[in-house]
Amino acid sequence: MDDKLDVLIIGSGPAGLSAAVYAKRAGLNALVIEKEYRGTGQIAESDQVDNYLGLPKINGYDLGEAFLKHAQELGVQFQEGVADIFQKNEDGWTVHFADGQAINTKTVIYCAGAAHRRLGVEGEEEFAGKGVSYCAVCDGAFYRGKETAVIGGGDTALGDALYLSDLCDKVYLIHRREQFRGAASFVQQLREKENVEILTSAVPSKIVGEQTVTALELKDGRSIPVNGAFVAVGMQPQTEPLLGVVDLDEAGYVIADETGITSEPGFFAAGDVRTKALRQVVTAVSDGANAAVSAMEYIRNIFYE
Repeated sequence: MDDKLDVLIIGSGPAGLSAAVYAKRAGLNALVIEKEYRGTGQIAESDQVDNYLGLPKINGYDLGEAFLKHAQELGVQFQEGVADIFQKNEDGWTVHFADGQAINTKTVIYCAGAAHRRLGVEGEEEFAGKGVSYCAVCDGAFYRGKETAVIGGGDTALGDALYLSDLCDKVYLIHRREQFRGAASFVQQLREKENVEILTSAVPSKIVGEQTVTALELKDGRSIPVNGAFVAVGMQPQTEPLLGVVDLDEAGYVIADETGITSEPGFFAAGDVRTKALRQVVTAVSDGANAAVSAMEYIRNIFYE
């Protein structure tokens, strides 16, 4: 088994890079696989991160590069690739890649993340990070005293609208149906907010602006003046290759707690891809550290006892 990696890490976002740092510092032979060259995950798309402890008002790209540099300076190895088949063996895992390559490893830490579902309307991509956001907790403070819209009807959208209502002068909650999927208690709280206007049976058709967002157009012809549009129509965990490999919940997230331990021995999950309440950079970094420690303990107990 000397030819096996100790840890194969899938994804080089904050969770994957944190796992790599902890694995390397523990003396493990680790390799990080990322589908994008020098990719650092969704954090690179954030114009500004203001809630990562000790580094206020840092550009998301710069924070991701700092994470990457830390791992590289420790000697972590990186390789481009797309993992599509995970095969459990008696003494570890074999991971197959889209280019035909296969890698044998004692453990896998899966940190492929989750992608925000897009509205798919004109202007959404153009103004991403310039008034279009997918995380109210991350970016809400930048819209203090301004007018914003939240698009969606689930608990995340309702929670985002409540959060923003304490920061913004005006919040529009826009939902395509009459009824909300989220908690009725949230809806009632929003109805009691004087600065919240709920628009149901309303479907966005275009996000408009100049340098930043200035309005949200609806299919019924209305134009809503806003400085920011928060899209909360769900997340899509990147777990398609894990179907039948480890247990997933109904939404497709890997079932794992803070330890990163999944239903299959030697397979760990960290970051946005696992079941948890808060998906932020700080929790991803914590997840990566925990998963690496779990992998280290697993290797010690299984391979060296």
